[in-house]
Amino acid sequence: MTDASHGPDASHGTAEVPSATGRPSRRSVIGWGGAGLVLGAGGAGAAAVTLPDGSRSKDRAGAAVPFHGEHQAGIATAVPDRLHFAAFDVTTEDRAALVQLLKDWTSAAARMTRGDAVGEGAFGGLPEAPPDDTGEALGLKPSRLTLTVGFGPSLFAADRFGLERRRPGALVGLPKFPGDNLDAARSGGDLCVQACADDPQVAVHALRNLARIGFGKVTVRWSQLGFGKTSSTTPDAQTPRNLFGFKDGTSNIPGGDRALLDRHVWVPPADGPDWMVKGSYLVARRIRMHIETWDRTSLREQEDVIGRDKGEGAPAGKAREHDAPFLKAMLPTAHVRLAHPDSNGGARMLRRGYSFTDGTDGLGRLDAGLFFLAYQRDVRDAFIPVQRSLARDDALNEYIQHVGSAVFAIPPGVLDQDDWWGRGLFSS
Repeated sequence: MTDASHGPDASHGTAEVPSATGRPSRRSVIGWGGAGLVLGAGGAGAAAVTLPDGSRSKDRAGAAVPFHGEHQAGIATAVPDRLHFAAFDVTTEDRAALVQLLKDWTSAAARMTRGDAVGEGAFGGLPEAPPDDTGEALGLKPSRLTLTVGFGPSLFAADRFGLERRRPGALVGLPKFPGDNLDAARSGGDLCVQACADDPQVAVHALRNLARIGFGKVTVRWSQLGFGKTSSTTPDAQTPRNLFGFKDGTSNIPGGDRALLDRHVWVPPADGPDWMVKGSYLVARRIRMHIETWDRTSLREQEDVIGRDKGEGAPAGKAREHDAPFLKAMLPTAHVRLAHPDSNGGARMLRRGYSFTDGTDGLGRLDAGLFFLAYQRDVRDAFIPVQRSLARDDALNEYIQHVGSAVFAIPPGVLDQDDWWGRGLFSS
């Protein structure tokens, strides 16, 4: 929760085809295909300046994060304040239809991340057809929206899409850890989309439109809204706090540290397969935090459980948050001590977690916690061994429970307007 490893710690421009009435036919009449005119929901051509965290825009609130690149945005890029994450089940059995969906999603994502509407927009088109864009982001800025796509193990099952021999060895099913109480309805999925933005409406709009584009091909299996990022990829930013009130992500992998990213996050050619090189692997865990119990726990015990002080965030026995921790000064069951790379053979992950509150549990307690997101080069060398240690000995287990789980292969980035999510997987 508080340290480096873990825990609740442009489309191609298809031309319009005139209809029999002489009016332009809309692709949305038969299903949006990711082409057509662009109605801007925000100025995509505005002048930009470089911000301290590396994002570019004339102002932070309206910044647009580049969509194209060798890695998908939303991993090492700066972490916005809001999250909408969704896992999808693929309902079509047609491989060509799935490929077309991924192409359509890519085109729509490129538009939305720069602040443009999907397709022909939310108004001004054929009155007899549903609009291409749902419209709730009209007038809103890009808000540093990033969209990140991944493929779950179930997509590679035999007799589905001919992908069983293309499944990476690192895309393993996670074992059941002691204390897990996983809800199948909040776990797994064939595909995932992570939408992060500073404006929650922008993030929800993005996922809503991808789900709409996928109608008849995919259905939402589960989704999670998140707020108040609990880790940062920008070391110069203030470390955020989780719902237990402790700083979280003090020693997270910096988004600009290329050497650490290459070592711990990005898949190298030596690991393979080819279609995953420069990609990563994502573990998503919904972690319920028993905040009512925590709130009745003494400050001294809270700090002993975590291994850091609550005010400054300094490790036990030290004065400042970023002082190197002396692990032996902490209790053997302290979360920071057990999660630290020095206790796990150097294992590290890049975390992008968010807090959540989802009403009550029917017993007068808030259904609240941490939606843990961690990117890594190989879950077998990072998340799995770290979580085994935490599940066995972490004093924090008295106050948390893992209730949802999923793992996804995150392919490399979309290089240009002719590329699309998953092209390497489906094209070879």
